[in-house]
Amino acid sequence: MSAGLSVPELERRAREMRRDVVRLSYQAKTGHIGSSLSCVDLVVALYGRFLKLDAADPVSPARDRFLLSKGHACVPLYSALASIGHLPRDVYEGYGSDGGPLGHHPKKNSAYGIEFGTGSLGHGLALGGGMALTAKLTRQPWRVAALMSDGEQGEGLVWEAAQFAAHHKLDNVLALVDFNKMQALGNTREILNLEPLDERWRAFGWGVRRVDGHDMGAIVRALDAFPFEPGKPSMIIADTVKGKGVSFMEGSLLWHYRCPDPKEYEAAMKELADA
Repeated sequence: MSAGLSVPELERRAREMRRDVVRLSYQAKTGHIGSSLSCVDLVVALYGRFLKLDAADPVSPARDRFLLSKGHACVPLYSALASIGHLPRDVYEGYGSDGGPLGHHPKKNSAYGIEFGTGSLGHGLALGGGMALTAKLTRQPWRVAALMSDGEQGEGLVWEAAQFAAHHKLDNVLALVDFNKMQALGNTREILNLEPLDERWRAFGWGVRRVDGHDMGAIVRALDAFPFEPGKPSMIIADTVKGKGVSFMEGSLLWHYRCPDPKEYEAAMKELADA
């Protein structure tokens, strides 16, 4: 994937990525399919439209930095890195294999374009804020994007990082929340209600856009408007559906953990092929 793809090209790539999410998760016998499917459109738009990366040099000093703070949704990240040539195809296809470099959560690997190991939630934005401040202090033009889950908004470190970024006027930071309304043990509103999430982030000094996280045009318009307000970090709250793209997975907490059986896999792949 190269920067500057059109909305139809991004939508096509999102359909391909959803098939990859189901296929590779089934092959690796791993869960988190629902969490991965909900953020596909965001990852595709970031890598296809927003992030400035050198396909020939994953460690280029001028590159933008991306942190997948919701590390359990790692397959979309691996898919995007494979698409721009940072991740060799044989490594990508070996996701989840014993002794392989691609585990069920990302592990830092600069050669593959993986900036940081994530798994324990709440660390992406804090790390990203430190990176962004470094860029400001050294007068570097690169930017930082961090994708978080909605359940992650219950972590105190997220809000410490939010204050830090606003205090230092880090308008080179873009944070995104994959707001699929579910987390590990139930509905987010029942575990720890986050609404009005957009107003909370504004109160912390951020410029905020709230979009349909499956409307590629809306996502692109938000990304193209970055930074949203001068001297402020930017936040995209994306309203999404857990399991998006597979009817029997959509809005179902079951698919936070489960891997499909052969019949479910066949049905899911048929739906995605017909999409």
